Amino acid sequence: MEVEVKLRLLDASTHQKLSDLLSPFHLQTLIQENIFFDGSNSELSSNRAILRLRFYDVASRSCVLSLKAKPLISHGVSRVLELEEPFDPVLGRACVAEPWRLMAAVSSSTLLKRVREEFGVGEQGFVCLGGFRNVRGVYEWEGLKLELDESNFDFGTCYELECESLDPEKDKKVLERFLEENGIRYKYSEVSKFGVFKSGKLPD
Repeated sequence: MEVEVKLRLLDASTHQKLSDLLSPFHLQTLIQENIFFDGSNSELSSNRAILRLRFYDVASRSCVLSLKAKPLISHGVSRVLELEEPFDPVLGRACVAEPWRLMAAVSSSTLLKRVREEFGVGEQGFVCLGGFRNVRGVYEWEGLKLELDESNFDFGTCYELECESLDPEKDKKVLERFLEENGIRYKYSEVSKFGVFKSGKLPD
């Protein structure tokens, strides 16, 4: 179970202000491309699950395959079942162009084998749903690992502060106090980035 605090920033200037405040604590910046897949008969989404390939950096030097299931987000705290495994980036790109290749990779992927068995993805295989790009600043602040995201969709850009947490209510209060003391406007995230992508519109 992945548990995260998710606070949505209201605009680009707010994102930039927070980025400047956190700059002394910066660890790295990641360029991510997220591409999503479902079964050809919606076998995953009908069971509140989704398959994702995430490519890192412009040259796609690395790739991670993820299965996310049963997401729940409430009052800025997200909970989702997540499994991940490394995936060959060259094969990943081929799967984006030709999703049937994911079925061919079942024999070499524990995660894909589980997806096929658990969700009953049939011989028609997978379909590619598309995706979005994300620029993620990673910070170590007050003992917390913070991720400041700029997510670029075809229909606009949204901004979010995330913090994976073992004690989300406590950490959320720490982050809220920090943001409020520095005049950073925010709202609780109400949907995941995938939810935003699927809706085709930015959150209100």
